[in-house]
Order: sequence, then C-alpha cells, then structure tokens
Amino acid sequence: MGYRVGFCSLGCKVSQYETEALAERFAAAGFEVSDFASVCDVYVVNTCAVTVESDRKSRQMIRRAVHANPGAVVIVTGCSSQLHPDGIAAIPGVSYVSGNDRKMHLPKIALDLLARPRTAAQTEVRDLAGVPFEPIAITRAPRTRAFVKIEDGCNCRCAYCAIPLARGPVRSKRPEDVIAEVSGLVASGTREIVLTGIETAAYGIDLDGYRLIDLISDLAEKTDVERIRLSSLSPEMMTSATVARLAAIPKLAPHFHLSLQSGSDATLAAMRRPYRTGQVRDALSALRDAIPGVTFTTDVIVGFPGESEERFAETLAFCREARFLRLHVFPYSPRPGTPAATFPDQISGDEKHRRVRELVKCGKAVAKELLSDLIAAKTPLSVLFETRDGEYFTGHSENYIEVRAKTDLDLSGRIATVLPTALSCDGVIGKIVG
Repeated sequence: MGYRVGFCSLGCKVSQYETEALAERFAAAGFEVSDFASVCDVYVVNTCAVTVESDRKSRQMIRRAVHANPGAVVIVTGCSSQLHPDGIAAIPGVSYVSGNDRKMHLPKIALDLLARPRTAAQTEVRDLAGVPFEPIAITRAPRTRAFVKIEDGCNCRCAYCAIPLARGPVRSKRPEDVIAEVSGLVASGTREIVLTGIETAAYGIDLDGYRLIDLISDLAEKTDVERIRLSSLSPEMMTSATVARLAAIPKLAPHFHLSLQSGSDATLAAMRRPYRTGQVRDALSALRDAIPGVTFTTDVIVGFPGESEERFAETLAFCREARFLRLHVFPYSPRPGTPAATFPDQISGDEKHRRVRELVKCGKAVAKELLSDLIAAKTPLSVLFETRDGEYFTGHSENYIEVRAKTDLDLSGRIATVLPTALSCDGVIGKIVG
C-alpha cells in the first residue's frame, strides 16, 4: 500500500495513550507510521481543549499538517474537535473531524478518504452520554514505563472545566481487559505501568461495586508487573480503609498526584471542587503515616475569578506546608460553556502570570529542601532507568524523583539502587550501588 501516517498528540497522558493505540491500529492496517514533521499521506491530530492555549496549539498543529502536504488527508480528533467540530471543520485542508469516541475506526476512515476525491470536511461528532467505553489497548510502549488508560469521562462539574463536556460521563474499562493489557505489556518488556484516566479515582462507579483499589490489587496479584503507579487522584478518595489497602500493596509506587487546584477553601468552594483543604491535609498525613518515603505532586490553578491576594496567600502557605515534590501551576483560563467564564472579578493576565511565577518559585524551594534532606540522609532509591543523556542515564525512583547516574553501562529498562549525592536541575544525581 505504501501510505504514510503522522501523529500529533496534544494534552494529557490519556490523549498520548490514545495516540499510541491509534498508531498501532494504523500500522496493523498497513500504514507506515512516520514523523509528524515529514511529508505524509495522512495526518492525525489528537487535540486538547483544557485551556485557551491548548485550543490555539491544536489549531496550529492542524495548519502545520496542511502546510506540510496540502494534498494529505488530515483527520482531527480529541477534546477540541468534540467541543468545536464546526470550527475545526472550517480550517482549510481538514478532511475529517471526529470526537472522543470511535477513534479506533480512524484507519478505515483514512483509507476511505484516500480512495476518493477530496471534498469538504466530513464531521462525525456525537453526544457522549450513554456511549460505552471504547475498546482500546496498546501492546507495547516506547519505554519500559507504560501508561494504561482505564477510564474515560468525568462526572464532576467544576466551575472552570470543559473536560466533562469534551469527554462525557465516567466509563470504565473492564477489569479483565486491563489485566490482559498489562500482562501483554509486561511480556513485551514493560516493568512499570501508570494507570490513567480523565477521573481515575472514579474508576468502577459503573461496574457494580468494583473500584480502583480492587483493580490495583488484582493487577498486583494477577500480573508480573513490577511497579504500579497512579495518575491524578482526588483527595477525598483517601479514606482510612483505602489508605490501609494501598499500603498493603508492595508493587504500588509510593508516589501520589493529588489534585489540589487551590489551597484556599473559599476558592475551592467557588471552583465547585468536592473537597476542602482539611481533607487534603488529612490525606497527606494518612499516606505519610502508612507508606514510608511517600512523595506527592499536585496541580494548582492561580488567578481563578475572585481569588484575592489573601486567598492566593493561603494557597502559597498550604503548598509550603504540604511539601509537594512538584507543583504543576497553571493560570486560570476561561473556557466557553463553563460557569466560571462568566463569574465576576476576573483576574488580569499580568496578575495571573505573576502568581504563577511566585508559586513556581515556592514549589522549587520546597522541592530543593526535600531533595537536600534525602541526600543528607543518604536514602537509597530504587530507580527504573529509561534514557541516556551523554554520560548519564536518567530514570525515576519509586517515589518519582528524577535520578541521573553517570555510567558506561546500558541501563535502559533496568532497575538499580542509587545513592543520591547531589542536586540536579530537576532531581538528583546519584551513584549506582546495587
């Protein structure tokens, strides 16, 4: 056949996973998977819509594909096309607009489009209410750490977020399908998996009593995967019973990404988040008591409408107290169709970016303290190495610290014990001791 296809994936790990699955499906249909920057017969852009900037970049990448080969089939899928199908279809050169379901049908659609003369863009985007979880899986991963999508959709209605509109309600992958996928990945060389979804903590609410903690336990017992890591979780799921079960799973990586968004209760209420800072504080404390060496990362939105200097100061203070290993800080971005876009007391762009800088500075200072304490205590780290960078191999410890070690050995895909000896720009430099 000889058709070449290039992929561009924007946004979250779910989107990246879906693009990996799409690449496998296209390859199975006879396509040669090529670099997105090269001249291809088909381009697939998996878009993001979490912020205004995400929408802008999605459209930029669509236009880049059209410019690279004006005669190519350009297929657009993902969150931005689910929310704005007509606007995406109006971009000159777009051939087909798909939403956030039936992605695995795209190879067939691409072949059909290649077989006939180009016409106006075809749009097939449907309401996701009542749509089941789309069967989707990968058989291999680009590294020895693989993301596995276990859930789609979100039932929360946070005031700022358009993702429930783009992804629909919660739908869970069947446990037996997750177990089979992970078993296959392990057989192909994967040593660590990261369970991911749009609202990962909601996994199983549509599965008659089977929840995320049950899936983690089954994966630990029924597969040979060495490490299980979790993507973003909502703090209120960390009940005493759940924490006790998590602590009893040796394969579970001692690192949790807890979604904070704000350290101010007043702002959390305005955001319509389902928890308050007290619950986050309790979750952090319970996990630290139960799991030795556990670390935490989080997301924070600054400049939400009505966020006064006092409320922002509360967020700064909470993040210092919580001692997160890493902060992902975002300026609030108004999304059409969300309540917060029409809230009064919108914060100026300059002020939002000032707060981003201040909170990022705070986060880096806390991380430096944490890592310095680790080095001083001579705490050994179990590191899964992934990539070489000059004289150093880089990987992540079980508690998600980036570790660089100088070595002549090929450590790709190996787990080694490393003694941290110095700070690096994003983590620590260490000496391999085992």
